[in-house]
Amino acid sequence: MKIFVPPIKCQGIKTKLVAWIKDNLSELKYTKWIEPFMGSGVVGFNVRPQNAIFADTNPHLINFYNAIKEGKITPAIAKNFLESEGEKLSKSGQKYYNEVRERFNRDFEPKDFLFLNRSCFNGMIRFNSKGKFNVPYGHKPKRFAKAYITKITNQIDYIYKAVKILNWEFVCQDFRKTLFEVKKSDFIYCDPPYFGRHVDYFDSWMKLMRRIYLIY
Repeated sequence: MKIFVPPIKCQGIKTKLVAWIKDNLSELKYTKWIEPFMGSGVVGFNVRPQNAIFADTNPHLINFYNAIKEGKITPAIAKNFLESEGEKLSKSGQKYYNEVRERFNRDFEPKDFLFLNRSCFNGMIRFNSKGKFNVPYGHKPKRFAKAYITKITNQIDYIYKAVKILNWEFVCQDFRKTLFEVKKSDFIYCDPPYFGRHVDYFDSWMKLMRRIYLIY
């Protein structure tokens, strides 16, 4: 089984479990696929449900996929952007990476989020207490080689084509709101971040757990 790998990298991606999870879902019938913790989205993207809600508290992750859905990011746009930015990165390295990071933390442009995710250290997604992306440079000035850009472009193309024929929604909201909206006929794929670790999410998992404790 060929596994589709999403364009945004996340720590702890479930790529190796996709085939097993998909096999166990083969006989289930449901109206809508619900992910309260989207993360990489790798499982849902490979299951390819007709109707789905991919939710996450990271607005930049959701904005990126909505940009694809709305046609603001297409495979061609992404290719041209990464070629141009990659050339600048190859000339200036960390200096240019820092410039893009500052630009993203000011404007929150989805294409810059993609650039940072694919050129930062170890493909991490991490934000400081002020909501600013703070992952350091990955020190690979030749990161955006032609083959690598083609790989990312193909990943975007998969999503670009999928959202044209499938009813996929990408929403930025707390998992409790997502679960509150679930109907009896829906299927919930719930893959929360590991306790005590929050590098893949926009807000702190520890703070979230404390809020849940206070409520319940």
